[in-house]
Amino acid sequence: MKEIVIISGKGGTGKTSITASFAMLAGSDAIIADCDVDAADMHLLLKPDWFMQDDFYSGVAAEIDPEKCIKCGKCEQVCRFEAINHETGQYEVSNLNCEGCGYCGHICPAGAISMVEQNVGKWYVSDIKTGAKMVHAGLKIGADNSGKLVAKVKREAKAIATLENKPYIIVDGSPGIGCPVVSSLSGADFVVFVTEPTVSGIHDLERVYQLVEKFRIPSGCIINKADLNEQVSAEIKLFLTNNGIQHLADLPYDESFTKAMTNGQTIVEYPDSPITGVLTICWTDLKLILEKQ
Repeated sequence: MKEIVIISGKGGTGKTSITASFAMLAGSDAIIADCDVDAADMHLLLKPDWFMQDDFYSGVAAEIDPEKCIKCGKCEQVCRFEAINHETGQYEVSNLNCEGCGYCGHICPAGAISMVEQNVGKWYVSDIKTGAKMVHAGLKIGADNSGKLVAKVKREAKAIATLENKPYIIVDGSPGIGCPVVSSLSGADFVVFVTEPTVSGIHDLERVYQLVEKFRIPSGCIINKADLNEQVSAEIKLFLTNNGIQHLADLPYDESFTKAMTNGQTIVEYPDSPITGVLTICWTDLKLILEKQ
C-alpha cells in the first residue's frame, strides 16, 4: 500500500481539484482521505453518501456549574485569555477564548469549575462516485486541534485500505505549513506539490518544500496554469531541479477547469480538455514512481 499526499504552499492553486482528479483516475484502487479539515470541500467533487459519521472529541474547556458557583470572581481575575465573564450576572466561559489550561478550576474555592472534553467536529466514511471509499471530516467553526482530526482521518483511511487490500491512499492535505500539514505528511510515501507560476506561488512552494525535506519524503511537483507566466514557470523548474524534486507535469490554463468545479465535477470528466490527458499521464507516472520505491 502506498500513500500519496497532495499539498500546496498556498490556497487556490488547484490542489483539491487535482487530488479529486487522481481519485477518479485511480477508481476503486484508492481510498481517499480529505485531510483539509479546516475547509473540507472534496465532497463537492466526489459526491459522498455520508453513510457513516461520528463526533470527534479533542481538548478540554472550562465549564462552571451555576449551582456550585459562589460568584467570588477569582476565576475571572486569573484567566489570562479573558474567557470568563459575568455580563449576565452568572459567571460563564466562552469556549472560543478558553485555552483549557485548567487554572480557573484549580483556584476555584467552591469546586464549581470542571474541565470538559470538547466536541470539535465530525468525521465521516462515505462511498463516492469512483466506486471507492472516502474518509473526510469537518472542524467546527473556531475549534482547535485540526492536526489531531487529520490524524484520525488518516488512521481510518489506512485501516480501510488495509482491510480492503487497496494499493493506494490518496490524501488531500491542507495548504500552508501548519500543524494539519505536518499531520498529513506523517506516514506518506510520496508528496505531490501543486503550485502556480506567481511570485507568491514560488515563495510558498519553497516554504512547504523545506517542511517536507525534514521528513525525507520523495516529492514531485505539478505546475498549474504553467503557460500564464513562462518566466516564473522556468524559475520553478530550476528550483525543482536544484532540489531533486521530480517535475511531474505542466497543466495549461483551461477554462474547463473552472467549469468542472462549478458543475461539481473533476476536470478528467471532460475528455476534450487538454488537462485530462496530462493528468492521466501524470497518474500513470506516479504509479511507476511508487512501484520503484
